[in-house]
Amino acid sequence: MYKEKQISQREFVPIRGLNYHVQTWNNHPGQSHTQAPLVLVHGWMDVAASWQFMLDALSEAFVSKRLIIAPDWRGFGQTTGLQAEQSLQADSYWFADYLADLDFLLDHYVKDQTVDLVGHSMGGNIAMTYAGVKPERIRRLINLEGFGLPASQPEQATERYRSWMKELKSLHRGEFELKTYDSVNGVARRLMKTNPRLSSDKALWLAGHWARTDANGQWKILGEAGHKVVSANLYRADETLEIYRRISAPVLAVEASDDSLGKWYKGTYTLDQYHERLKHVASVKVEVIEDAGHMLHHDQPENLAHLIETFLA
Repeated sequence: MYKEKQISQREFVPIRGLNYHVQTWNNHPGQSHTQAPLVLVHGWMDVAASWQFMLDALSEAFVSKRLIIAPDWRGFGQTTGLQAEQSLQADSYWFADYLADLDFLLDHYVKDQTVDLVGHSMGGNIAMTYAGVKPERIRRLINLEGFGLPASQPEQATERYRSWMKELKSLHRGEFELKTYDSVNGVARRLMKTNPRLSSDKALWLAGHWARTDANGQWKILGEAGHKVVSANLYRADETLEIYRRISAPVLAVEASDDSLGKWYKGTYTLDQYHERLKHVASVKVEVIEDAGHMLHHDQPENLAHLIETFLA
């Protein structure tokens, strides 16, 4: 099995009525840091431990100078209600809550210090939005495949609300439950099916953080089924662009060579359109990692680590 090089410390922090599970590195009492804290935020149906392979690829000189923070977002991983045994049991999740959660977490860990923020996928979208809303808190920003969504139109709102209410009823009938697996090996095989580039040793290691056994001895994914319910709110591209214009930190936008957007949206939202949106950011550099898919921090952790170290230097 994969053996991590950088050993994290784990703790639970009370944030907005939740018991937020956070992994940190170099967070020892009395330890001093000479560089800005590095904050890593994961994507949809993922967990903080997903950053481990990339962290292990970073140089010791880089890691040793920083406090590194990676939370499990609400409804993912081990973030629960305030009582350790209390699940969230939310039937909807709202994008704005992630912004507030991040703001509270920064208050807890770094106070007024600016941070270097790295976000993947959904976490990349959160990071970009947060950096425009609270630009004074971000020194540098790295967005890994956080493309946003296709632009919506006002006339879609009625049907979107209808779909949201319909899916809520389906959720409460138990129709959105996440699949369970007989063993941790089954979880690992599922991860490898989704990402063929993921090696078996890494898949098995990640499976132990991505799922836990339930009361029936089945391995259950650590994610709330409510995340599968469609958002009641339309994605407003015009609002996103206004927020992008307010980002003051230099931004590194990293893409995988596989073109995730092409696979997901079949031409309805493209990399060219995403690049047009990025033109509204004052300072942005785009890099492509070859031989990588959407989970590029798993596929090419060494190449990504080099880009991060160079950009944050």
